[in-house]
Amino acid sequence: MHKYIFIYFIQRKEVSNVKEYATFAGGCFWCMVAPFDHLTGILSIRSGYARDEQISSEASALVKKENEYVEAVQIVWDSSHITFEELLNLYWQQIDPTDSAGQFSDRGPSYRAIIFYHNEKQKEAALDSKRKLVQSGRFKNPIVTPILPFSSFYEAEEQQQDYYRKNAFHYKLYKEGSGRTDFLTQHWPKDCSYLKKILTPMQYFVTQENGTEPPFTNLYWNNKKQGIYVDLLTGEALFKTSDQLPSHTGWPIFKRPILYGNIKRVPAQHSTALKSKEGNNYLGLLLTEENSEYYQVNSAALRFIPKEKLKEEGYEDFLILF
Repeated sequence: MHKYIFIYFIQRKEVSNVKEYATFAGGCFWCMVAPFDHLTGILSIRSGYARDEQISSEASALVKKENEYVEAVQIVWDSSHITFEELLNLYWQQIDPTDSAGQFSDRGPSYRAIIFYHNEKQKEAALDSKRKLVQSGRFKNPIVTPILPFSSFYEAEEQQQDYYRKNAFHYKLYKEGSGRTDFLTQHWPKDCSYLKKILTPMQYFVTQENGTEPPFTNLYWNNKKQGIYVDLLTGEALFKTSDQLPSHTGWPIFKRPILYGNIKRVPAQHSTALKSKEGNNYLGLLLTEENSEYYQVNSAALRFIPKEKLKEEGYEDFLILF
């Protein structure tokens, strides 16, 4: 018994040597979890409220109370797998660093973008990353995101944690409607190199290189279960099984998408390619036959959510389809 307790504490000590904290405010904390969640070495991400200790001491007590906390995320990571500089690079790509009065459609002091440093090493790294962003000339307006010492952080209610997973459909609507998606797409062309680490070779080949998987041996070409198909990477709702047709080609074929707005048609040589709107991930081809259109999609571009798991995965609104 004592032997196992001793080993347990040795293991905890080894982990604590590489565990570090980062606290970032970037507007609505719903949108600040997903970008970091896929990274190797991330131990936890919690949404909550960070205190800004630099609120003017001359402000009234009421003004201070309303302004001293900002929505933020606190990231715990293993520094033997990822560096603070890498987290900073990704952070800048989630915000509008030229806006000091909020972020996108969320206005007011509680939605300011702020980097909170936990030690002098983080402070220097943050200042250096900000200088590099200024020097890059990527933004015409001044970079105004402050870099401040960390003071305190308290977690939001559990229903606010991992919102992008618990309420995937609402999250996608909010992120797009707020203007965040369009802004980031315009200023930060998508770097998909990290996807090679989290996708299978076939998934990467299909979604990022406009590839086609082998027919008849893929996951969903003959699926009989009830449910919906979403974009493998973004979770955008794309197709439902009631619109899936018997396939003689060996790939899933659908009469129509769930939401036409979630599918982009891209002219290609001798065909029309299909891509997801938000992720811009390749899906398949638009087929025409006797004045009818059909959507032929690669299984490797999709994730299937059975009807009985729609509520659990944040797609409860789609139960009405069944």
